[in-house]
Amino acid sequence: MAETVAGATVSARRSRITPERAAELYEAVLDLLREVGYDGLTMDAVATRTRSSKATLYRQWGSKPELVARALRHNKPVSLDDIDTGSLRGDLHQMVIRSDDCQMQRDAALMRGLLHAVHENPDLHEALRNLLIEPEITGLNTVLRRAVERGEVAADNPALQYAVHVLIGGFAARDLIEDRPVDGAFLASYIDAVLLPALGV
Repeated sequence: MAETVAGATVSARRSRITPERAAELYEAVLDLLREVGYDGLTMDAVATRTRSSKATLYRQWGSKPELVARALRHNKPVSLDDIDTGSLRGDLHQMVIRSDDCQMQRDAALMRGLLHAVHENPDLHEALRNLLIEPEITGLNTVLRRAVERGEVAADNPALQYAVHVLIGGFAARDLIEDRPVDGAFLASYIDAVLLPALGV
């Protein structure tokens, strides 16, 4: 079965790309995002940078928004689902410890650059939500659910539904207010001073 994407007819069946090759493609996409931004990034440019065909890119990822979202997802190896220290504070601090400060700053710069594009491109917004944001929310909810089951956090604590908002707020506010990038030391302190007290821990 074939479908038409961006004027090209491609097979609906995705080709097989090795994880190593996919990682190379994702890194090239992120490099292009840093260089030209989302609007300036084209599938032609990705194909040229990675020495691949545009048809292969569409066959594997379907669209530019999905390719960008999957590249960003691949760039975030730390998953809360893989962390279980036995305490909420331990889980959240382990998340910080596993994150690299330099990578965190690069990621923050990328996301700042994508904010405008998200508002102008509903398809990008949907792809980022499905592939990047929802998995992060799901992982955090798993950590919080375990904390409730252990009795660390009251099940009716109203701050539970705002935990992800609090964390995102910390990322956004430091850059906006202090003109400084978020790093591990800031996040650990922020979690202890703001999020955990709000949850009664």
